[in-house]
Amino acid sequence: MGSVRGKRILITGANSGIGYEAAVELARRGATVVMACRDAVRGQAALERVEKAVGGALVELLPLDLSRLDSVRSAAEKELATGLPLDRLINNAGVMAPPKRLETQDGFELQFGTNVLGHFLLTALLLPALEKSPAARVVTLASVAHKRGRLQFEDLQCEKSYDPSASYAQSKLADLMFSLELERRLRSAGSRVMSVACHPGVANTNLFVTGDYGPLEKWLRRIASYLIGLFLNSPHQGALPTLFAATSEDVSGGGYYGPQGFREMRGSSVGEAEIRPQALDRVAAQRLWEICEELTETSFLS
Repeated sequence: MGSVRGKRILITGANSGIGYEAAVELARRGATVVMACRDAVRGQAALERVEKAVGGALVELLPLDLSRLDSVRSAAEKELATGLPLDRLINNAGVMAPPKRLETQDGFELQFGTNVLGHFLLTALLLPALEKSPAARVVTLASVAHKRGRLQFEDLQCEKSYDPSASYAQSKLADLMFSLELERRLRSAGSRVMSVACHPGVANTNLFVTGDYGPLEKWLRRIASYLIGLFLNSPHQGALPTLFAATSEDVSGGGYYGPQGFREMRGSSVGEAEIRPQALDRVAAQRLWEICEELTETSFLS
């Protein structure tokens, strides 16, 4: 990890899992951590846990529900109102494979609306604060699931057909493509902001157990979650690629980083991760960007 002392870092979904572990470590190293959380009660409890774990921690709570565009706008307004430079934006929060197709308040399929559109809008709105920093980074969490993802432009909202894992893979592919396209556009604009992506491998987080599941499936998922933590990655290990991407001097714009263990699913060593060809399709990335602009009614770096 590089030095983050005195840096201001905003993490979405910082109340649990990888986001929480990253918040603890960054606070321990002297950063001011803005914990952007959907649930204010859980967010406050997480903030207090960070303060207890790290003496003198500089942490703030920012209410943010990525599934609601009005909440994203409100959160961005509050952060911009501080007038402070934002040194890191970590787009971490996400929804994973709900068994039934659900929609956001704005009428988008939940995973695409939260994982992709929410972070797209947040990044767009916070760019002025990022530009105030001499060396800001946007870190977007993708997934090994992007390797089996396909952008179904004719049905991005999964209205014709919904498959939980396919929809999740599509959203994570879109996140990675967004990060790569963001870097290209930042360079074209002459910006000092850098865009990088990372993935945690397979880690034991609440993504595996949160959702509208029956009693038997909930029980099986708890067992699977325990085994993942035992044999693959704990939340702390899963946070290492995020910490690397956010702080290391060895990171390059447009880079993608993950664990170097078996099939990039586990390990404490972090390095360059594999990007599948579909994520490198620049024409598709430009089309995705334009769709995100249209759906969020926000244009930036165009």
